[in-house]
Amino acid sequence: MVVTSFDGWDPDQYNRFAQQREQPFWDLAHLIREVPDPRVVDLGCGDGRLTALLSAQLNASSITGIDSSLAMISAASAHDNWATHFVLADIGTWLEPNSYDVVFANASLQWVPDHPRVLARWADSLRDGGQLAVQVPANADHPSHVIAATVAAEMLSDPAPDAVAENVLAPERYATILDELGFDEQHVRLQVYAHRLTSTSEVVEWVKGTTLTRFKGALGAAGFEQYVARYRVRLLEELGDQAPYLYPFKRILIWARRS
Repeated sequence: MVVTSFDGWDPDQYNRFAQQREQPFWDLAHLIREVPDPRVVDLGCGDGRLTALLSAQLNASSITGIDSSLAMISAASAHDNWATHFVLADIGTWLEPNSYDVVFANASLQWVPDHPRVLARWADSLRDGGQLAVQVPANADHPSHVIAATVAAEMLSDPAPDAVAENVLAPERYATILDELGFDEQHVRLQVYAHRLTSTSEVVEWVKGTTLTRFKGALGAAGFEQYVARYRVRLLEELGDQAPYLYPFKRILIWARRS
């Protein structure tokens, strides 16, 4: 079990933009067809707040949240009850054959490699008639991500790569994978979310809660602070010091069902 990959996660920093981050979550949830009392798993559940809301939205008989971040799972424990449980585990190797009516993964699959193999495990965890719902960011070509990698390469001899750039596939590839896995129905789309931020500087705070976390361990606290300062200067040089700033963010939404 891998539980150290996301030790840099900070639930409070991540939730600074909770409202903007939630829209793709609900867009994904609304793709799920209503079924009576489904058993649900939320892979990459984060702090569990949305997991609890998803349970209510789907009228789930039970829901299990899985995450590899100890900080996130600790925060999620506040939402634990008789029908909602949280487990520290690696979603990349997770498999519970023929166990769930809905396998849900919002903004988490990008953190693990070999998506065809992982999606096959997740598909095998569905019961007959089960549904798969997955959302991944596809914004690795935006300056917010490109400059992050450039600055890291200046400060680290072997910086961690951008998981989105390394792991996320083209939308049409996901459609092919779903067909190969035997799904009878599917919906795959690329969507651009227009996030209206108060300034360009807020992009720095946005990525501090996600993609920049991969550098925290290697840089240490002081080094990471220096990294963020350098990154901020480069990003503002590239995007301009705008107020407000429209942050366009591409995401892939995936839904599939098989009999």
